Amino acid sequence: MTAFSRRGLLAAAALLAFGLFDTARAQPSEIRLDWATYSPVSIALKENGFLEKALEADGIKVRWVQSLGSNKALEFLNAGSLDFGSSASAAALIARINGNPIKSIYVYSRAEWTALVTKPDSGIASVADLKGKRVAVTRGTDPHIFLIRALAREKLSDKDVKLVLLQHADGRLALQRGDVDAWMGLDPMMASAELQDGAKLVVRDPSLNSWGALNVREAFAAENPALVDKVLAAYDQARKWSLANPKELNALLAKAAKLPEDVVALQLERTKIAYTPISDDDVAAVTAAGEALSAAGVLPATADAAKATGELIDRRFDAKFVN
Repeated sequence: MTAFSRRGLLAAAALLAFGLFDTARAQPSEIRLDWATYSPVSIALKENGFLEKALEADGIKVRWVQSLGSNKALEFLNAGSLDFGSSASAAALIARINGNPIKSIYVYSRAEWTALVTKPDSGIASVADLKGKRVAVTRGTDPHIFLIRALAREKLSDKDVKLVLLQHADGRLALQRGDVDAWMGLDPMMASAELQDGAKLVVRDPSLNSWGALNVREAFAAENPALVDKVLAAYDQARKWSLANPKELNALLAKAAKLPEDVVALQLERTKIAYTPISDDDVAAVTAAGEALSAAGVLPATADAAKATGELIDRRFDAKFVN
């Protein structure tokens, strides 16, 4: 081997080591996404196989994992067991501030998906009535954030109530059994409690519900921007299908959630899935939620909500679609 060819091989090896050849970074053989009953579009995407078809030519498989709440989706992302996960946008901010390296890149829905739920005879009619009461809630989710912000408006904190930390479905059961006085609900379980248990939504405020964020692992987005585009294109295909086929969406969601179709219909009444790119108002809303959570002591007082929101939200990918 000549000195020239040896130098060429060494130079190529160096380029590969520093990732300067495209072939140095292998394309993933599998993409892992979550589906969740609080994200109807994710179920439409999963059941119609739009992403599988889009990635078939690339030889990339799709693995689906169910998320039972924002906290679980964010835990899976942080552990690297998901590439894309669905959460409330404010919950994603908490995760980002706590060191979870994610980006929020797409609005999968805008929903009034949480409210304060009680039995008709609870005697609770307002947030102020919660003082000293037992409230079931899932930590790190939009219902938890709603509760903290609603309490703060009444000059109260989570120290003024007795939080019972349960996953959403278990919170509903605790309310049914009378183990708690109130439950911070989440659809579709909240809609089921209304129609099947006679539960009442006693405190509702759409402004305290944050938008649904599709999150991606930051490293995945940096290494595979073209694949992120393909995932979002498939999501948008599923969103358009959902708008065009409301009865079919209702049936798919009812089957996935194991709930009657009238319950799911009530959830969908409260869920907007028309395309809306992440806006300046959305950024401001997430920042405001972070600031309120810092003031309430849920986040460190030193947390810079505006800076963290800027690091969390990435609008490069989603401004490409129309209804």
